[in-house]
Amino acid sequence: MLRTAIASVLLLLCGWSAAAWLTHDFQVWTDEGARRLEVALRPVPVPEVLAQDTEGHTAPLRTLLADSDVTIVDFFYTHCETVCLSLGSSFQQLQAALQADAAAGGAPAVRLLSLSFDGARDDPVALRRYAHGLGADAALWRFARVPDAAQQQALLRRLGVVVVPDGRGDYEHNAALLVFDAQGRMQRVFDLAEQQLALAYARHLARRSRS
Repeated sequence: MLRTAIASVLLLLCGWSAAAWLTHDFQVWTDEGARRLEVALRPVPVPEVLAQDTEGHTAPLRTLLADSDVTIVDFFYTHCETVCLSLGSSFQQLQAALQADAAAGGAPAVRLLSLSFDGARDDPVALRRYAHGLGADAALWRFARVPDAAQQQALLRRLGVVVVPDGRGDYEHNAALLVFDAQGRMQRVFDLAEQQLALAYARHLARRSRS
């Protein structure tokens, strides 16, 4: 009986220790939660990849991110008819908030960047058409792609963006709002439903960078 009790206690302790390690002392319970905690603890720099904008201009992605104190980034593709529609709507609302900031005399310290992971199809013309359809203000909300497939995969891996072809020309992918500083480091990851929280954090980070 005593031996059984001791074995049970040891099993419980082992299970508790494993759970604590896997969940960062019970702070997270999912892979995505763990990813977000890791980013908050250790910001992730973007790899050296080249991005192409709606006008066909190519520059290091890090350079695009350096154009603003803070940039909120999402990943999408123009043929998407599911989650990307929600991302577009979310960014439209963020753009409206940033336009209100500018109208109130605030400096445009926060900008938006939508990156296509379907670089083969989403050329500058397709991106420009998509941006126009969403009413994107080019001064606040830019669109780009990473045309080189190897660089694109390196970027997705580094940032933890999951993209899985469905075999029919579309993709299954996660959706999140990624907040970057001017040095090209991903500082936070927010759920799509947390757009106001993402904006509040982006504004805070921009103020901190200017202080």
